[in-house]
Amino acid sequence: MEENLTDSSNLAFDTASHLKSIFYIDELKNYFTAENLTRIITSLISILFFWLIYRAIRHFVTSSLKKSLQKKTVLLIERGISYCFYAIISMFILGLFGIKLNTIWGAAGIAGIAIGFAAQTSISNLISGIFVVTDRAMKIGDFIEVEDVSGTVDRIGIISIKIRTMDNQEVRIPNSTIINSKLINYSGHKHRRYVFSFNVDYFADLDKVIEILLEVPKLCPSVILDEEDYAPKAFCALLSETGVTMNLIVWGERVNFLKLKGEVCLNTINSLKAAGISIAFNRTNVNIIPQEE
Repeated sequence: MEENLTDSSNLAFDTASHLKSIFYIDELKNYFTAENLTRIITSLISILFFWLIYRAIRHFVTSSLKKSLQKKTVLLIERGISYCFYAIISMFILGLFGIKLNTIWGAAGIAGIAIGFAAQTSISNLISGIFVVTDRAMKIGDFIEVEDVSGTVDRIGIISIKIRTMDNQEVRIPNSTIINSKLINYSGHKHRRYVFSFNVDYFADLDKVIEILLEVPKLCPSVILDEEDYAPKAFCALLSETGVTMNLIVWGERVNFLKLKGEVCLNTINSLKAAGISIAFNRTNVNIIPQEE
């Protein structure tokens, strides 16, 4: 009887020892010390803190870019932010387990240099795209001009933008070109100033010409007349070989650009003709000298 109890006790002891070795009970007891538990809790709090910062940055960036960028571009930026977050968290966790990251960083540095040389143009456009997005110098629907190319912005991407010209052609402009060139945004403000130049004869009554030019805006519905800051102005601008250059400056809403130009030009010509004042232009007099017999 005693031998049976002894055999049973030995069997139970062996089974318990075997289970401990399978599940590493002793190692786990040694691992879950006060110091290690503090480190785990600190790590979890740090990860939660990083996650909150990541969510805040992602929300701020996406909410501020939705108005100026297309949905696909915003989604691409969101993915880029997510990948950066996952990379940082992965490096942080690996560091907690005592894995040395020097080798990983070295390999990443070498790979980064190789990729940088192979795709330096794309990287330049990518970095420029970040500046284009954050600078907010334009938005979709604006009429811009870059390096003598003008058109309406159809798409703002990370690498390039696409504009539609007046003759309905699509032009792709790299973001690095936009950063390194002069960008003119004709849609940046609601009101625009327009300067019209006309040449009149030197024998014309200039005071009368100015009086007529100041009456022209009243005949043009697209010209702003009821605001003091945008009041029309007319003056003598230049004495040229063909005549006296007179300038008429008016203001109007940018959406009425073509309509305003047509109204001002047509009414100016008609008003000057009605007053008997001719617009000067280049003339060539040819004299035929008869040959002596």
